[in-house]
Amino acid sequence: MTDRRLWSYKEIAAHIQVQPDTVRSYRKHGLLPPPDHTENGKPYWYADTIRLWVSRRPGNRGRKG
Repeated sequence: MTDRRLWSYKEIAAHIQVQPDTVRSYRKHGLLPPPDHTENGKPYWYADTIRLWVSRRPGNRGRKG
């Protein structure tokens, strides 16, 4: 099943248990995948995009979420 909900920095941060500013820093340094959608200049990612990114990112310790 595909999860097409759009997540902002806030939802991504909650999912990986960090502060939203940390997620912004990840994007600034090219560590996040490109946004799936941009609305009024704000980036959004599909939940499935972020889950896949989390599973592949270095240092993944198998966090459940």
